[in-house]
Amino acid sequence: MDKGVLATALGSPAPFGQSQFAFMRGNAFEAKVKADGGAELLRLLYERLGGGAEAPAGDAAAPDLSAAGPEGRAARTALALREATAAGGWTLLDHPMLALEVAGSPAYLEPDAVVVHPDGRWTVVEIKSFPMIDASADPSKVGAAARQAAVYVLALERVAAVTEGAEVGHRVLLVCPKDFSNLPTASVVDVRKQRAVTRRQLTRLTRVEDIAAGLPEGTTFDPACPPEELDAAVAAVPPAYAPECLAACELAFHCRARSRAEGAVETLGRSVRGELGGLTTVAGVLAAAAGKEGDPADPTVAALRRAAALRAEALESAEALRPVTAGSAAVRHAGAGAPEGAAACR
Repeated sequence: MDKGVLATALGSPAPFGQSQFAFMRGNAFEAKVKADGGAELLRLLYERLGGGAEAPAGDAAAPDLSAAGPEGRAARTALALREATAAGGWTLLDHPMLALEVAGSPAYLEPDAVVVHPDGRWTVVEIKSFPMIDASADPSKVGAAARQAAVYVLALERVAAVTEGAEVGHRVLLVCPKDFSNLPTASVVDVRKQRAVTRRQLTRLTRVEDIAAGLPEGTTFDPACPPEELDAAVAAVPPAYAPECLAACELAFHCRARSRAEGAVETLGRSVRGELGGLTTVAGVLAAAAGKEGDPADPTVAALRRAAALRAEALESAEALRPVTAGSAAVRHAGAGAPEGAAACR
């Protein structure tokens, strides 16, 4: 089920997405990096991660990964990885297909490239169109690329586990335009932390079968259903909204509206949610801060009440120190020097 179609049917389409110009620019840059059999890409990788191996020659292997369907392509990629590892040379896999189990169902992933080193090491290559200026890129964009690459590393580890002599590198190559040009440059990103976080999150996901078993009988997400019926079906699955969803999920606007209507603290961000412990609604947080609800012995409630007291104290101090305007000062001065009756008339 396409979430974009479902969001449109619910009346909450996601008005975001990458522009055609950005797509064209990204595709053009990737084509430049991979031109001539990936010679420039392999040169950058050897400079950053070559190790003790010989520099890749111009005739590095580039196997054909075409096959029928994602399952066929994933199987063909796994075979190519095993063959490249056994051959003991440099091999460039252009847009391989990887499989990873997510909540009990296979998810198919397509990294920009994977390079097999002569020593059997596999390196993920991410090609992005955002620039590296003075050898430094936007930290938020680099972080997003690292999280994406970490998923590819996890998927590769499944294949490496059954491939003799193979090892998946936890340092990925990030290729971007240099400064304000279209010339490629690269940096190495260690994704061990992102890999560990992603792996832990995957183990905690509820299986699709378990989610389906908890839905009312006859629930369907067919966009052709009447809006009220479709809305009830979606409401049967509790939203797990966070502001980060706006950048990746077509249903984010619908889930945000539901979370706001319920007053869920998740709308403020995952970090805030984690700090609030057992307080799950904005109304509950405000009541706890005001001393109307909550256990005073709870550290979260105590911290909220202390913060509320400090805020009230700061507001009182600001009110006391507020400067007197020229007009009000003149009125008070005139009132002080006038007869009592005249002041009363005013």
